[in-house]
Amino acid sequence: MVTRPSRRRLLAGLAIGAGGITTGGLLGRSTAGVAAEPSPASSETEGPPGGRPVPAIGEHQAGIALPTDPQPYSLTVVSDLAAADMSVLAPVGERLLDFLDDDAHDSGDLTVAVGVGPRVVSSVDDALPGAEALPEFDSDAGMAAERVGGDLLLIASASEPAVLGPAVEALLDALPDCTQRWRQFGFRGPGRDGIVRNPFGFHDGIIVPRGDDELAEHVWLRDDPRVAGGTIAVVRRLRTDVAGFSHLPVEEQEALVGRRKRDGAPLSGGSARDEVSLTAKTADGQYLTPVSSHARAAHPALTGSALMLRRGYAYAEGDESGLMFVCFQRDLRTFVVTQQRLDEQDRMMEYVTTTASGTFLMLPGFDRDRPLGSTLLTA
Repeated sequence: MVTRPSRRRLLAGLAIGAGGITTGGLLGRSTAGVAAEPSPASSETEGPPGGRPVPAIGEHQAGIALPTDPQPYSLTVVSDLAAADMSVLAPVGERLLDFLDDDAHDSGDLTVAVGVGPRVVSSVDDALPGAEALPEFDSDAGMAAERVGGDLLLIASASEPAVLGPAVEALLDALPDCTQRWRQFGFRGPGRDGIVRNPFGFHDGIIVPRGDDELAEHVWLRDDPRVAGGTIAVVRRLRTDVAGFSHLPVEEQEALVGRRKRDGAPLSGGSARDEVSLTAKTADGQYLTPVSSHARAAHPALTGSALMLRRGYAYAEGDESGLMFVCFQRDLRTFVVTQQRLDEQDRMMEYVTTTASGTFLMLPGFDRDRPLGSTLLTA
C-alpha cells in the first residue's frame, strides 16, 4: 500500500533555487514579431497564481502537447530502475493522480510526463517503439557514460517553480531502488503558440506540428495498441557557447541560423511563420538559405523525416548556459537522421556541446481505471 503524501507538507520549506531564474533574459522579448502578453495560464482572472490546472488523465499524458504554450519552468530527471520491470510504475501514476487531485487549486498548471527507456521497453517486447536506443552521434564525443540513456524520465513543468521539486520527489519515493542519473532545471521566456527565443537569442519552435491532425500524423503512436497515445521522446542537455556566438556579427549569426534574429523571418523571404525555402537563390546563384545553416540542415525535406514537437527549456548555472532540448515524434528515425545531418552540415554545432542524452517511450495516457503503463502489460 502506497501512502499518499500530504501535498502541503511536501511544499513546506522546499523551493527551486533562483540561481537560474534570474537569467531569463537570455530568451529575450516577444516572439514572432508579436508583443508578448500574459498567457491564459498566468492570468489572475482565469485561474490560480500558479496557472490553470491541466487535466492529468486522457488519451495522452499532459506535459507533451498540452498546454499548447509550455509552462515557464521545468525540471527534467533521468533515473535508473533496479530491474527493468514495467509493473513497478503503477504506483507512480497513482501517486501522480493523488498529487494533482489533492488541493488541485494549489497545484496550478503542474504537469509531470513519464517515460521509460529502451531497457524497460525491451523487457516487454524488443520490437515495440521505444525499445531502440539512440546511436552515438559525432557530437556526443566526450560525453560521460552516466549521462547517456536511462530507465525513467520525468518531465515536470509548471508556472510556479516551487512545485516542481516536491512533485518529482513524491513520484520517485514511490519507486523501490531508483537511482538518479542526472537532473536539470529549466526556464522559458515569454512567447506564444510554443515559440520562444533560445539561448542564442533566435526564435525557436516555429515549424512544429500543431493541432490534432498534425499531432496525430507526426507525434502520437497509433499502430500498436500497447503504446497507442504515447510518443517517442529524445532529451539532450546542450551546453551553448553564447559568448562565442554573440561575438559574431548579426549577419553571420543569421547566416548560421537561416532566419532573421529580429523577427524570425526566413532569409529566403516571407514572414516569421513561413518555412525556409531550400531552392531560392540570389541573382548570382547563391542559396538564400545558406548550405551550412541550421534551418537547411534540420529541414525535414532533406532528411525524408516527419516533424518533431519541440518543447525545450533554457538553463543557466554559474557561467554556463544551455538548452534542455526535448522533442517528441512517432519514429525515433525522425530525430536520428536529423541529428546526423546536423553533425555533418550545421555550423551551429560549433557552438553546442552535448552533455547528456537519451530516448524514452512516453507512456500512453492513463486514469484510475487504466494505470500508468498498464497497456504495455496486456497480452
